[in-house]
Amino acid sequence: MRVDALHLQGWRNYGTQALTFDPSCNVIYGENAQGKTNLLEAIVYLSCGKSPRAHGDKELIGFDMQEAALLGDIFSRQREFVTDIRLFRGKRRKMTVNGVPAKNSAALSDVLHTVFFAPEDLFLIRAGAAERRRFMDLSLCQLRPRYAEALSQYNRLYEHKTRILRDSEDKPELLDLLPEFNEGLCRSGAVLIGYRARFCAALAEYARQAHYECSGEREELTLTYQTVRTVADPLGSQADIYAALAAHMESHQAAERASKLCLSGAHKDDIEVLVNERSARQFCSQGQVRTAALSLKLAEREIHKNAMGEYPVMLLDDVLSELDPRRQEYVLNRISGGQVFITCC
Repeated sequence: MRVDALHLQGWRNYGTQALTFDPSCNVIYGENAQGKTNLLEAIVYLSCGKSPRAHGDKELIGFDMQEAALLGDIFSRQREFVTDIRLFRGKRRKMTVNGVPAKNSAALSDVLHTVFFAPEDLFLIRAGAAERRRFMDLSLCQLRPRYAEALSQYNRLYEHKTRILRDSEDKPELLDLLPEFNEGLCRSGAVLIGYRARFCAALAEYARQAHYECSGEREELTLTYQTVRTVADPLGSQADIYAALAAHMESHQAAERASKLCLSGAHKDDIEVLVNERSARQFCSQGQVRTAALSLKLAEREIHKNAMGEYPVMLLDDVLSELDPRRQEYVLNRISGGQVFITCC
């Protein structure tokens, strides 16, 4: 799996730029604010239709530009693909793969997988639960098209329910709509929890070994998926998870109406990270935190490789400068076997 060529137009700070890449290792260097990260961001977007940095597509279009184009020549599954993405300020984006319209991001992920590692990911362990959910979501949206569909549906229902709760003081009749939205949130939430639980189980296995080796065989990393407390077995059937979510949501109904907030659901999920049975977020040193974050990303790469049968494209954005020489050597020794992009000053 590799990106052979990339053509950018109006993307971030790029006017018009055409590039070709090596099938193994590509080092992109230059001064700050030259567009190194923007280039890697474009490759990530080719794989999932989402940016790891922006909240909306409009942020990806260059200043004073009304549209942006992203064209990638990709080799995957022993075939050649051309992915063409057009972004607009005033209307919906257009995406095609080999000239065939792509209805959603799943068509992009069917062609290309990426694992993106940036300096801020070194603090993935110390950050709040939202960052770890984002980590799961970005990876699973590439791996499982059904997950991406369920996540989009869940987010849409969550926004509607939040507005209903917020506006219910002025319009009490809106509360009559809550049962319908709660039912939808429980159904799509059950799908999310099932996929997240399986992803975390695989992540825990690979990350434990990576952390053990990177720490000089001195530390044990443990990952535990945390979701709604009524879900006794997140690896269980979707029907059981749905019932548990519905029960939890019902018990929080009064509190949600009083606070005007969605207090129950998969949007509060997290991954508990322990090193030697202590909370990594609270008790680990900076070096231990970096090792744990590294292990998560290397584990993610192995999961994608097992799912696709080939390594995803690995994108390291100015990460090596943040690591000590031992961790640098460990990372570089672990990323052979697939196409890699490394940015540095």
